[in-house]
Amino acid sequence: MTDTTVLAQFQTADGEKTGPPLSLPANVTAEQLTVLINKFLETSEPRPYSFYIDEHEVVRSIQTDIIDAAGKSTEDTLVIVYQPQAFFKVRAVTRCSSSLTGHTEAVLSASFSPDGSQLASGSGDTTVRIWDLSTETPRVTCKGHRNWVLCIGWSPNGRVLASGSMDNTVRLWDPETGRELGMLGGHRKWITALSWEPQHLNAQCNRLASSSKDGTVRIWDTTLRRCVLTLSGHTAAVTCVKWGGDGRIYTGSQDKSIKVWNSDGTLYKTLSGHAHWVNTLAFSTDFALRTGAFDHTGKHPSTTEDAQRRALERYTEASSRGVRLVSGSDDFTMHLWDLSVSSKPIARMTGHQKVVNHVSFSPDGRLIASASFDNSVKLWDGHTGKFIASLRGHVAAVYQVCWSSDSRMMLSASKDSTLKIWDLRTKKLKLELPGHADEVFTVDWSPGGDRVVSGGKDRVLKIWKP
Repeated sequence: MTDTTVLAQFQTADGEKTGPPLSLPANVTAEQLTVLINKFLETSEPRPYSFYIDEHEVVRSIQTDIIDAAGKSTEDTLVIVYQPQAFFKVRAVTRCSSSLTGHTEAVLSASFSPDGSQLASGSGDTTVRIWDLSTETPRVTCKGHRNWVLCIGWSPNGRVLASGSMDNTVRLWDPETGRELGMLGGHRKWITALSWEPQHLNAQCNRLASSSKDGTVRIWDTTLRRCVLTLSGHTAAVTCVKWGGDGRIYTGSQDKSIKVWNSDGTLYKTLSGHAHWVNTLAFSTDFALRTGAFDHTGKHPSTTEDAQRRALERYTEASSRGVRLVSGSDDFTMHLWDLSVSSKPIARMTGHQKVVNHVSFSPDGRLIASASFDNSVKLWDGHTGKFIASLRGHVAAVYQVCWSSDSRMMLSASKDSTLKIWDLRTKKLKLELPGHADEVFTVDWSPGGDRVVSGGKDRVLKIWKP
C-alpha cells in the first residue's frame, strides 16, 4: 500500500487554488505537507499549517486519516484546504503554583489585564482585589461596593479597572494603588456585564458600557464619570453587553432578543430567533478586542497614537475573514450571526440538552466552544456553525470556557470543582486540574499564555503554570 499515490490540490479556506495539482504518495504526513505549502507560498520563514480534506483534519497522514478513517477514494482529486496556525506555541498549564487566599466569600470573576501583567478578582465579599503576579501575593484590596461584585472589566490600555455590583453601581479603580477613581450610579438594579469601547476606536479608552437587570444599558464617560447615553428598548433584564469592533453595541436579554445599537444610542437592529433568555454573546474578534495593542511578544506601545494604530492593525487582521457573533440561550441552542450577510442567523446550533451558559470563539476565530449545564463542552465550526465534537468528562454543569492564545487548547471550569484542558487537535482531554474544594465559577488564560487563573465557591484564587 505504501506506493499508492493520490492527486491533490492545495486550496485556501476562501477557495483559491495554490500551485498546480500534485501527485503525492498517500502516506504523506502533515509535516511534509507543511514543507510543501511553505515552498509554494515562498514564505520567508516556515510557518505552521493545519490541513483539511472534506473537513477531516490530516493529523498523521492522508492514508491514515482520510483514506482509511474517512473512506475517501484514491481515484478522486483531493482538495487540501490549508490554514495557518499561530507562530508561537502555548504550553499547557500542569500545576498550581499558588493558592491565593484573602477573599472571604466566593470569587465570582477573575481576569488578567490586556497585556497579561496584572490580575484582578471580584468577590461576593464586596471587594475587588488586585494581585502581584511576579510574587503571586495580594497587592491591593479595593473597597467601596456595598454588595457582591458580579463582574469586572479592564480598560483596553490596562490603566483602569471597572467593577459592577449587586449594589446597582459601577466603580472605577486605579489598579496601581487600589484607589477608587469614581462611582457610576444610575442603574436601578444590579449590573450584569461590562464592556469597554475598543482601543482602535478610542485611543483614550474612556467609554464603558454596563448592562443591568433593570433592562437598560448605560454608556459612561469614565473621565467625566457621567452617563452619556442610556439604551432602553429591552423589555426584560439585559444579561450581556459587547462593544463591537464596528463601534456598535450588542446586547442580549431575557426578553429573548439581541439588540444592536449605533454608538449615538439609536437602535440599529433587533435579532430575534431564540425561544428563551439570551445568556451569552461572543465575537470572532473578541481576542483582538480584548488585547488591543498588546500581542504575545509583550512589547508595549510608546504613545497612545501608536497603541491605537497597533490595535487597529490587530483588529483589521482578526476581522479580515468577516466578523461573526454567536449567542447562547436558555432554549438549549446557539445562533451564529453574520450581520454583513443577514439579520437572520446563518446557523442554528442544536445539541445541548440543557441551558447554554457561556460561549467563546477561539482567538483565531475558527472554532466556537460552548459550555452547558448538561455537563458537556461542545465544539463548533466558527464559520459555518457546524457541529464538530462533544467534549465529555465533567460530571456537573460547565460554567465557563476559555482559550489559549494560540487556539490549540481550551479550558473549562465546572461545578464539579475541576478545570479540564482539552487538546483541539485530538478533541480529547489533555489534562485535568483538580485542587479547588468546591464549584469553579471563573477561569481566565493570560493573553501571553504563561498562566491560568481560576476562582470559585471555595474563596481561593488559584494560579496555574506550565
